[in-house]
Amino acid sequence: MDSEKMYICIDLKSFYASVECVERNLDPLTTNLVVADPGRTEKTICLAITPPMKALGLSSRCRVFQIPANIDYIMAPPRMQLYIEYSANIYEIYLKYIAKEDIHVYSIDEVFMDVTDYLTMYNMTARELGIMIMKDVYDSTGITATCGIGTNMYLAKVALDITAKHTFDHIGELNEKTYQQTLWKHEPITDFWRVGPGIAKRLSKYGINNMGQIATCHEDFLYRLFGIDAELLIDHAWGKESTTMADIKNFKPRHNSLSSGQVLARDYKYEEGMLIVKEMADVLCLDLVDKGLITQSVTLYVGYSNALNKEPSRGSISMTMPTSSGKTMLPYIEQLYKKVVDPYTPIRRVNLSFNNVIDEAYQQYDIFADPVELEKEHKIQQAMVDIKKKFGKNAILKGMNLSEGGTTIERNTQIGGHSSGA
Repeated sequence: MDSEKMYICIDLKSFYASVECVERNLDPLTTNLVVADPGRTEKTICLAITPPMKALGLSSRCRVFQIPANIDYIMAPPRMQLYIEYSANIYEIYLKYIAKEDIHVYSIDEVFMDVTDYLTMYNMTARELGIMIMKDVYDSTGITATCGIGTNMYLAKVALDITAKHTFDHIGELNEKTYQQTLWKHEPITDFWRVGPGIAKRLSKYGINNMGQIATCHEDFLYRLFGIDAELLIDHAWGKESTTMADIKNFKPRHNSLSSGQVLARDYKYEEGMLIVKEMADVLCLDLVDKGLITQSVTLYVGYSNALNKEPSRGSISMTMPTSSGKTMLPYIEQLYKKVVDPYTPIRRVNLSFNNVIDEAYQQYDIFADPVELEKEHKIQQAMVDIKKKFGKNAILKGMNLSEGGTTIERNTQIGGHSSGA
């Protein structure tokens, strides 16, 4: 295999479910277990299922009601804080072998490693290094890992997602030549990294259903179909990827933002939706204060009841000056809500974003602002942040948080929208 560059992609197999099995002294590879919140309805999505459940034909993100009644299984409530602790411990294992500059954390259970310069140092092949790291993870935590190896990050990811599933040692290995030889005819095309159902559907209209057909298709046609995004699709069809670990480490986003989103447990009325948005705005304002940031632009997205085939509403509003003041921002956010949201349609999803956040050192006041009052509020907000950090997020609340339909109190006990298990 080409030794110019070598990448490893490691994934922790059925991570949440495996952690729950390990905590119960059960084998994840032989135990029927799903991670799902029993306090929610049977329509709730399983966060993870063990490999034996997948072997029965169940999707890893199935809903509880889709599990056949004749299957005996354990339902484990999610414990997000525990999973974060396991992930952090496993990352420490990675650091025993690879420097952090050569590791990109892709998700809580998946990392990329540039191992090019380590193979000579360890006098190992990439496969031998991968096996050593995977064994250490298993011996230390009981979690089984899978591994993809490739001459670029795309090939390493595809080797993980597709090839490793069909090997006895959970390791897949690809270079451009073997990728073209073994996977050009692989279907469905959505198994490939960054090819979603939308792209697959558009390609299928023209009889293109695998990577080989993309590679041999006329490029002008693909550019007409996908615009500039066709460039990445064409490169991936040939097994090429120009992005390196150094590129990822050196990347600086042009704009930064803070956002909060939630899927509501039921359909909310117009007035209840306003309460949710105000709660979210309050939390985000404190987040700005905590990080020493300010914003001048807000974007709101509202999705409606799942039972209705209605397009979501979205809109943005700019303020006269950048700020982190809740008192200053709330009237703008209320104005935006009234402008974009349909008052007669039940609400189910809400996302609020503070755009183009900058350091508060660049704070400038407009002629209508009262700097003394703003500074007073800032000190109150900072005190609230400090209290929450010391005593918990629910240590100090506002009256609206106690209103019927409010979600902040419950969300403060969650991580990523799921129970922290704390």
